[in-house]
Amino acid sequence: EAELLPSFGFAAGNVMTYASVGATVRFGDDLSVDYGPPRIRPSLPTGGFLRRSEGFNWYVFASIGGRAVAHNIFLDGNTFRDSRSVDKEPLVGDLQFGIALTWRNVRLSYTHVLRTREFETQDEADDFGAFSLTVRF
Repeated sequence: EAELLPSFGFAAGNVMTYASVGATVRFGDDLSVDYGPPRIRPSLPTGGFLRRSEGFNWYVFASIGGRAVAHNIFLDGNTFRDSRSVDKEPLVGDLQFGIALTWRNVRLSYTHVLRTREFETQDEADDFGAFSLTVRF
């Protein structure tokens, strides 16, 4: 099976305020088992949904997305008074790819993320991965 999942979103709060757009493509066996593995936020959206499957299922995925960032308290500093800050990049992009393996009510997934620089003096872009183990009960 194959599917393309477009995404649009926004966050508004005292920690982060941004608008985002992106898309995920998945290829594999029985994609109805879930809506993608969990990811470290902010990221392209996924669901916490995991359907019990009979037997073994798998899929690979790739996602691309971008955020227009209005406020990030970790880079901009305190919202209501002067504090340390850095000059943030207003546009941040993500490329994510990985694999998910599901057997009955257990999902093991790996997601790798390549993220553009989030502030001007950042030495290099972010490059990290995450394993996730999900058990439905």
